[in-house]
Amino acid sequence: MTKIGAVGEWHAKLPNGVKGGRVLYDLRHSVPIPFVYLPPTCSYILSARSASRSANDHLGEEAPLSVYLAISREKPDALPSPISLCCRDSGVSAGVREDTVTSDGVRNRKEVSRPQRGKMHADFRIGLGSLIAALLFVPYTDAFYIPGWSVKSYKDDESIPLQVNKVYSDNTQLQYAYYDLPFVCPPTGRKHGGSPLTSGSSISLNLGEVLRGDRIMMSDYEITMGKDVECQYLCSHEVDRRGIKSAQDIVSDGYVAEWIVDNLPGATSFMTVDKTHKYYAAGFKMGYKDFSPTTGKPRHFINNHVTLVLRWRKAPNSEGKNGAKVIVGFEVYTKSIGPGDRNTTGCPNNLQDIEQGMELYIPRNTTSVENKYPFSSYQPPEEDEDLDDGATLTIPYTYSVYFREEDKIEWGNRWDLYFVNQERSSRIHWLAILNSLVIAGLLTAVVAVILARAVHGDIKGYTKDGSIEDGKLKPKRKRGPNGTKSPRLGEKSKEGLLEQNGDVENDADISSDDDSLEDITGWKLVHGDVFRPPPYGGLLAPLVGSGMQLVFMACGLLLLSCFGVLNPSFRGGFVSVGVGLFVFAGIFSGYFSGRIYRTFGGTNLRKNALMTALLFPGLLFSLIFILNLFVWAQASSTAIPFSTLVALALLWLLVQLPLVYVGSWYGFNKVGPWEHPVKTNVIPRQIPQQSWYTKSFQSVLLAGLIPFAVIFIELLFVFRSLWQDKSGYYYLFGFLGAVSSVLMVTVVEVTIVATYMQLCSENYHWWWQSFFIGGGSSVWVFLTCVWYYFTKLHIQGFVSSMLFFSYSFLACVVYGLLTGTVGFLTAYTFVRRIYT
Repeated sequence: MTKIGAVGEWHAKLPNGVKGGRVLYDLRHSVPIPFVYLPPTCSYILSARSASRSANDHLGEEAPLSVYLAISREKPDALPSPISLCCRDSGVSAGVREDTVTSDGVRNRKEVSRPQRGKMHADFRIGLGSLIAALLFVPYTDAFYIPGWSVKSYKDDESIPLQVNKVYSDNTQLQYAYYDLPFVCPPTGRKHGGSPLTSGSSISLNLGEVLRGDRIMMSDYEITMGKDVECQYLCSHEVDRRGIKSAQDIVSDGYVAEWIVDNLPGATSFMTVDKTHKYYAAGFKMGYKDFSPTTGKPRHFINNHVTLVLRWRKAPNSEGKNGAKVIVGFEVYTKSIGPGDRNTTGCPNNLQDIEQGMELYIPRNTTSVENKYPFSSYQPPEEDEDLDDGATLTIPYTYSVYFREEDKIEWGNRWDLYFVNQERSSRIHWLAILNSLVIAGLLTAVVAVILARAVHGDIKGYTKDGSIEDGKLKPKRKRGPNGTKSPRLGEKSKEGLLEQNGDVENDADISSDDDSLEDITGWKLVHGDVFRPPPYGGLLAPLVGSGMQLVFMACGLLLLSCFGVLNPSFRGGFVSVGVGLFVFAGIFSGYFSGRIYRTFGGTNLRKNALMTALLFPGLLFSLIFILNLFVWAQASSTAIPFSTLVALALLWLLVQLPLVYVGSWYGFNKVGPWEHPVKTNVIPRQIPQQSWYTKSFQSVLLAGLIPFAVIFIELLFVFRSLWQDKSGYYYLFGFLGAVSSVLMVTVVEVTIVATYMQLCSENYHWWWQSFFIGGGSSVWVFLTCVWYYFTKLHIQGFVSSMLFFSYSFLACVVYGLLTGTVGFLTAYTFVRRIYT
């Protein structure tokens, strides 16, 4: 018996060899969290029915509450079957009260909706007036919902289509279309509910949906608004050994299926310990794995019965008065039910008490073994068994449908349920922003000292009597004891030789004008070389142009996300809009590349434009194409269709390339190069020995640590959403925008400090160095990806690991180009300013 805070007590009957745990453990997300629905004053007795469930299973099969039983980490898959609940309420005079739940998991249960902290991330189609209103009333750090026109309402007895999409897992990067699985019911091709589309028909997808691996199709599941169905038979599907092997792999890898109703993904329901927050995790488990209590061998079970719970409320405005309803929640609860004890319709006779699950197992073909090994008792391992011997297993599929009214959730914020523990994570985000502001504030003070004292003081001192004129540094003339200035170099004195009265001190000043240069040190000595064109300037200009293209794309995506335009309901919208902004920003890429190239003294406009249009996009397209070959070989829906690759290539060559050329022509010919305030010497100045911290590699790593510290906390949230918890959604784009703004300020200040230190050490090779200093934090981001892979993730397989590191490398290249461009332009502006 273990105490859980002040909530209650629980007991567990565990199978032999399994130790009891001391904390509740969320086995779905591998983190210890108190997500258990335990009313106060109650003590719970958790007793196992059988040993046919796995650690990946949850109470959603018996109730809509995801209760996990903590066991030792030594045998994490040996969890007994959950779980019958018996509540003993000390506040009831009778002393004992037994709470039971039905198969639909929702009867006689009071729901607690999530508090509304802001309407955000819901379905809409935005108009110009709504966008202007959003711009006027945008909050500081959080995105919000903009009301639109996509509210879909249903009337009683109206058919509701259910669409199936794909299956995915946190343990692999390979996704599969649901209807490509060999062990599920294939589509019949019939029309349902008056829909013009037949089951198995593909839904039109946008570019982002295709690139993220979505394959949405109509299903054979029949759902009618307001009509509860206790059990409906779907099909009985025969699966051969090869299909069973595929199903076992899907279950072992923890794959989750995604179904869609009214643009809402089917979700597993959770509730926090204090009963104040209910939230969803998108998707539901395809099956579970446990170990046989007799042999100890692993067993795999398929979830062949689903309970669909649709939560609705009255439609807004006049439609609701006419009886129309809108869907505000879509929950899926799974069960594994064996083929026995079924009625004539194919449904189980008892959905409440399941004696045996649907095990994915076909008995061994003893005849073939005896023929292969006559007069021997040798039994080959199961993995060596012939998969094409014709043996099959029939899997029956059924489903239930229940409608429940939910008046505490508005249609406008129905997506809030998919956001995990918003209040707790918001506090962490605020701490991240505070940490970023502290770092940026310290850097701002350092930059202010540099600009206000060192640079401004030096410029003022050396422009009072001498100045940087006509590209040359004019020395300051000293004054004699009588206050007269010493004559300029080569200037004749108006007094005769005898009239100088033997002024030895003035003679010394006149004869030693070069002594005044002794006070000129540091960045002032390299004035004649600081604007010398860098080596490989024809490569640096296209890189800066591509970086400006990425800056424009990133700013557009962040703004649209903060305004609520890009949200989870716009499936694939983030990728689609990102591609569109990237292609359109080609004109900015060409402009900056062409102008910088002309400033470096380049003359070949066409070469520069082609390199800008082909360098980074070509690297991106080539790497994606090579990765796609490996994914194609796995028959995964993650693979980009060939037609989509052709469309992307045409978009690149026929749209972006002309835009880059136009921008390059305008920047190269119409605007022209930037004028430098100081002329460049013919002979380069020799660079003295440099300190260890000013050398290229060391300074890049050291300077990159500071911007990396600004984004580290927010980076972990992004990593978790992308790699570790794919059932959740990253939604706090307001916080991301704030951290990104602080990041840009930090990159600017770090580059100014690093460039000033480099020039003070008389090193005028700052062009490439400023680019690398700005993008130096990308090295630390990639190292963080490697650390995250080995410490947090459980990715299996060579292809999945290759995809992870390849995508991480691409993301770091994009980030490095973006921040490197900001650093380069900052350093260029700073250098032009101090030498003006």
